[in-house]
Amino acid sequence: MSKNPDATTTYVAVDVETTGLNPSYDAIIEVAAVAFRGEEIVDEYSSLVNPQRDLPPFITRLTGITQAMVDDAPSMISLRSKIKRALGDHIIVGHNVSFDMGFLEAERIGVGQHRLDTLTLASILLPAAGRYNLEALTQYLHLPTQKESHRALEDARRTADLFMALYRQALQLDYSLLEEIVQSGQNMRWPENTFFQSALAQMTREGRGKRRGALNALYQPPKPGGQLLVPVDEDKVQPIDTDRLDGLFQPGGALSGQFPDFEYRPQQVEMVTAVANAFNKSQHLLIEAGTGTGKSIGYLLPAAYWAAQNGRRVVISTNTINLQDQLVHKDIPALQKILPFTLQAAILKGKSNYVCTRLFQQMRHAGPNNAEEMALYARLLIWLPTTQAGDVAELSLRSQGERFLWARLNAENEGCTADKCASEGCPLHIARRRAEQAHLLIVNHALLLADIANDNRVLPEYVDLVVDEAHHLEAAVTGGLSFKADKPFLEALLEEFHKPRAGLLADVQNRIRAAVPGEVSQSLDGRADELRNQAALAATRLDELYETIAYFLRDHFNQRSQYAQQLRLMPPIRQQRMFEEVVLAWENLHKPLAALSEGVQKLAGALADMINAYGIEEGEDLRLTLVARGRLLEDTRKQMNETLTKPKETMIYWLEQFKDRISIHAAPLHIGPLVEQHIFGTKETVILTSATLRTAAPGGNNNGATFDYLRQRLHASHAEEAAVGSPFDYKNSTLVYLPTDIPEPNQPGYQRYVEQAIVDLATALGGRTMVLFTSFSQLAATAKAIEAPLKQAGVARSEER
Repeated sequence: MSKNPDATTTYVAVDVETTGLNPSYDAIIEVAAVAFRGEEIVDEYSSLVNPQRDLPPFITRLTGITQAMVDDAPSMISLRSKIKRALGDHIIVGHNVSFDMGFLEAERIGVGQHRLDTLTLASILLPAAGRYNLEALTQYLHLPTQKESHRALEDARRTADLFMALYRQALQLDYSLLEEIVQSGQNMRWPENTFFQSALAQMTREGRGKRRGALNALYQPPKPGGQLLVPVDEDKVQPIDTDRLDGLFQPGGALSGQFPDFEYRPQQVEMVTAVANAFNKSQHLLIEAGTGTGKSIGYLLPAAYWAAQNGRRVVISTNTINLQDQLVHKDIPALQKILPFTLQAAILKGKSNYVCTRLFQQMRHAGPNNAEEMALYARLLIWLPTTQAGDVAELSLRSQGERFLWARLNAENEGCTADKCASEGCPLHIARRRAEQAHLLIVNHALLLADIANDNRVLPEYVDLVVDEAHHLEAAVTGGLSFKADKPFLEALLEEFHKPRAGLLADVQNRIRAAVPGEVSQSLDGRADELRNQAALAATRLDELYETIAYFLRDHFNQRSQYAQQLRLMPPIRQQRMFEEVVLAWENLHKPLAALSEGVQKLAGALADMINAYGIEEGEDLRLTLVARGRLLEDTRKQMNETLTKPKETMIYWLEQFKDRISIHAAPLHIGPLVEQHIFGTKETVILTSATLRTAAPGGNNNGATFDYLRQRLHASHAEEAAVGSPFDYKNSTLVYLPTDIPEPNQPGYQRYVEQAIVDLATALGGRTMVLFTSFSQLAATAKAIEAPLKQAGVARSEER
């Protein structure tokens, strides 16, 4: 039984290096093609190309290709026939193939030739990979590493290796699943279907598999097996024994016995005691714990004892996914090894993070509507049998279209309800069941706030709360109550209603047409046509609005800036003549949006009547989805109207531009009263912790740092406070190196000076240097540029991607 790629088809992997990203005005500087059949490379071609222009310095740093190298290279005109021969009539393979072929097609090479994208294929076949750039996938699949990245021939070889590995992966799929992908892909012009057809044909020739029958459920995780918590009576609450907790940390205690590398840190024990006392006394506590304290264990250990002894649930809220993962996969499992009782822990996220398997099952019957949906559809088919949580964090949503399709399939959809989905084991309802059984429930700040906004109907009942990364709480509350609308979001929302043969409106028509008499469906079709006209008009007016805003912002923003720019909509701004044009453009959009919103709600009412009259199967799900989309449309209309024409004193409003993307924003001005009312006012124990909660006192004396600013912003004047220092002796062990002779980040030469400063410092220290970046592209460019100088200085360089 073969598990190797079919050797009957020839593919050619292509890669180009260019002076930039846009084939309209950038040029190719290197091209390569690697032809392969099965596992065998049958031909290779590569050449540098003279772009007839100067190379940008960052391209030289990224690729190692210098101006002298391309000046001596042939032009694209002289290479065109050779490249065409190398491509032949084979199927073209590329990683993000549209980029490479965009440049080649600009040179009239490979126009209309069939191509396959290994980026799309990898996202489908490897849903757990996380990162999908060529280097990351090479490491994930343990493929041979090439000598140089960002050189055309090496990257083309790596793409060929990746394609072969993905083909082998496809041959491991269940036959019926592969068949379902192929049959769904045949209904539309999906380029990658050729790949899956080839794999299916090979499996058929080898006699592996049988044809599929019914579309069985794919998501079958183990059912939660724990028990619901039973809180003890208030007069029987058992306080935490702080001496017992202290003993766990002492030499010879449980922690040192379980973990040979465990180090006793008095600051950690101090934090444990403070948190335990807060639970025992039902206090609200602000506690700052310096870097290296072991803050997570500092609150997890007392929270575990408090919850287990008293049958109570402690909710732990974090700001980042990374910390959630650390708690769930590292810290809590470590604690469970030393605790003298069974500790149940769970993680719960917002509804939009979970796929609704019942809605997806309906999509399997109907099929995806287009090639973009097909890619995510195939990914879900392969992912669902392997996932335990059904969490979108395990996937990679690569486009606005995929994100909008996910919005139709996730548990936030109105069609995903407890009475319909709980019995089918929908991921959200399994996650909620686990949450109800948990002593420690891990959530993020956004879900914590969603529970508050929905009258505590999102999380299981609790009165004890730990907020880690609490310095982000104010921003999280602000963000949770904020509004943002950019053009892609609004376009995707309108597309559900103005596409003639796709989208939600088309789904409704198709379902009704198959279930009711002709005259009834014709009546609905008339309503649908009216909605399409309004949506199409709204789409046109939407273009006009954002064009007007862009024109208005030209006088306020630097159009060449690489950073996001904001303009707050204060009264003087609103009184400008050009802003009046913005308001007029909004009023032109507002009218069809209002008509569309009203029409959607009326259509939902008519649909309800048809469902009742004709017993339409699964029609209620469509109606609920229609209601939800109508509600989103109406909420968006109201928020935009308030932002542009009817501002409130309790809110702030602004326009933002990042490169060519413009967005409209609104946010609450003060959130302290909300925190006081809904968190401090309703919970018995509240612990806010972080490494950075205090601010320096006036004069900049850090020894006089206080919690005053945090208290004022969060209305936490009544809370107890504690600060435990870091076990690291920063003053005596750390050197701060501050270059004062380099340009500002937005000035020419900044990147070159940064690179030189890193090389000088690392050389002087013999390595032992960690460099942190906020931009991955700058990290990659810097790493490439400093590699050779550091090697020459005898310093090794590694890069964390």
